[in-house]
Amino acid sequence: MANKDLASLIDESIVSIPQEGDTVTGIVISASKSEVKLDINGVMTGVVRGRELYYESADYAKLQPGDTLEATVVEVENENGELELSFRHAGQEKTWLTLTESYEQKINIKVRVKEANRGGLLVSYHQISGFLPVSQLSPENYPRVAGGDKNKILEKLKSIVGKELDVQVITLDRKDEKLVVSEKNAWQEKQKDVISKYKVGDAVEGDITAVTNFGVFVSFADNLEGLIHISELAWQRIDDPSDIYKVGDRIKAEIISINGSKIFLSAKKLINDPWQNIQEKYKLGENYKGQIIKINPFGLFVELDQDIHGLAHVSQISLAAGQKIDDCYKIGETHEFTVMSIEPNEHRLGLTIKGATVKKTEKTEAKEDFEEKAVISN
Repeated sequence: MANKDLASLIDESIVSIPQEGDTVTGIVISASKSEVKLDINGVMTGVVRGRELYYESADYAKLQPGDTLEATVVEVENENGELELSFRHAGQEKTWLTLTESYEQKINIKVRVKEANRGGLLVSYHQISGFLPVSQLSPENYPRVAGGDKNKILEKLKSIVGKELDVQVITLDRKDEKLVVSEKNAWQEKQKDVISKYKVGDAVEGDITAVTNFGVFVSFADNLEGLIHISELAWQRIDDPSDIYKVGDRIKAEIISINGSKIFLSAKKLINDPWQNIQEKYKLGENYKGQIIKINPFGLFVELDQDIHGLAHVSQISLAAGQKIDDCYKIGETHEFTVMSIEPNEHRLGLTIKGATVKKTEKTEAKEDFEEKAVISN
C-alpha cells in the first residue's frame, strides 16, 4: 500500500514540459520595458522580450508582479535555459476569439483608424488589420460632399485617421485574414432605444447639417439625423436645394418613414398644399403670364407663381420645322400662357403658348402624356 502511494506521488511530481506553440499560463515575476519574466507552474521560468513583448501595446504595457496571464512558447530553451515566450501569438488568438464573438453576437468593439483611401478607412483591432467601407460609416462621419467631389471626400476621411471608432464586425475570415467592420451598425445598435421613441407622423425641428443635390440632412433631438429628399422640401419644383437652404438653417419637418437607423423627413407635409385650391386661382382656357424656369427638349417649365409651376409641352409652343426649343426660348423670359389642363391630385398643370397652333395625332398625344407624367413626377 505504501509503495503504491509512493508511485502515485512520483507520477504527480512529473511536470509536463511545454512544447513550441503551446500556450502557457504564468505569474509575472518582474516586468520592465525590455523584458517580462514569468513563473510557470513554480518549476520553470519564461521570458518575453524583443518584438514579442509589447506587440499588444496597452494590454501588456502596465504589468505588475503577481499578475497572471497567458503566453505562447516560441522556444523551449533559450541561451539562459528559460522558456522563450511571446505575448503576440497568445494575444492574436485572443483577438480572433473576440472578433468572432463580435461577429456572431453583434457586439461592438473599438478599432483605431490607421489610413484613409477613397473607398474607406484602414483600421486595426490590436494587431489585426481591417477595412471600414465609406458606406458603413455612421451619419456623423459619413462624408456628405456636394457634387460628390472625390478629393473632398478623401479629405473628410483623412480627418478621421488616428481616432478610435465603435464598430461591429460584418465580415470575418481568419484563413484569409479578412476583417470588414461597420460603424453604422454599431451606431444603429446604440441608437435603437432612442429611435424607438419616434414614429411616423411626428413633427421635429432641427438644424441642416448637409446640403446635397438630392436633399438636405437634418440633425434633431437625441443626436438623431434625418433626410429630407428634394421632392419633400416644398410643393413646387426645386432643381438645387442649395438655392434655398444652407448648412445651419433651422427647419421643421415631419417623419414619413423609419427604416432601421434611417429616418426620412418631409418639410412640405407641414405646409399647406397650394394645389388643393388651384382651381380658385387658375381656370381652364384662361391666359396667365409665366416665367420660364427650365427648358427640356420636350417642353418648358413655367412658374406661374411662387407655388405653382406648369409644363408647356414642345407640341404646344408653335415651333417651326427644324427649330430647336432652346433657340426660340430662354430661361427667365416671360410669356403669356393658356391653361390647357389642371390635375390637382397629381400636381400637374398643362400650358400652351397663347395663340399657339397645336397639331397632334392620337399617337403623339399618348407619347406626350407619358413624357409629361414621367418628368413632373421626378
